[in-house]
Amino acid sequence: MEILNLLLDFIVHIDRHLALLVQEHGAWVYLVLFLIVFVETGVVIMPFLPGDSLLFVVGAMGGAGLLNLPLALGLMLIAAIVGDQCNYLIGRYFGQRLLDGNHRWFNRKAYDQAHAFYEKYGGITIIAARFFPFIRTFAPFVAGVAHMDRGRFTLFNVLGAVLWVIGIGLLGYVFGNIPWVQEHFEKFIWALILLPGLLAVWGAISTRLKTPG
Repeated sequence: MEILNLLLDFIVHIDRHLALLVQEHGAWVYLVLFLIVFVETGVVIMPFLPGDSLLFVVGAMGGAGLLNLPLALGLMLIAAIVGDQCNYLIGRYFGQRLLDGNHRWFNRKAYDQAHAFYEKYGGITIIAARFFPFIRTFAPFVAGVAHMDRGRFTLFNVLGAVLWVIGIGLLGYVFGNIPWVQEHFEKFIWALILLPGLLAVWGAISTRLKTPG
């Protein structure tokens, strides 16, 4: 429970924690950014890391001159692409064993949501899923389990990563230092977490309801 509380505090107050990391560890923060994005996108049992809010905060800190924004976004872009490729390979070669094994640490519900999206939208899911917590972690895994053509997957992977990392990072750069946003930053972070999640759940439920049998 204590670990969960610490993780929640990190996610909700990521702007403060990231600023503290920059003050205390300097350039090492770029490695931390790379690892967070890589783990969230590349490790199928770690879907709860703060991808969207992290990108927005990095953009805001870049706008304030606290981070080298091109370097930070470039590293996170590489992490997002490589992470999805690793997740795809895990799904392709080990996915069926994970599904059959009913492992406690494997989030079957999130997998089912991503699978429902994949069944409805096919390869475009890899791009769209970037903007939905949990689903973005499981979408490449689902594509691997389904043995999507690797070249096709890579194309969707790169396009989705560019739109996600650069898009949200630039939103943070443009809007993150506006006084109104700064005053309501915690609410803004909650919106980044909850709204895409609710849309993902609604989409998965509606897809299931429309599926015969």
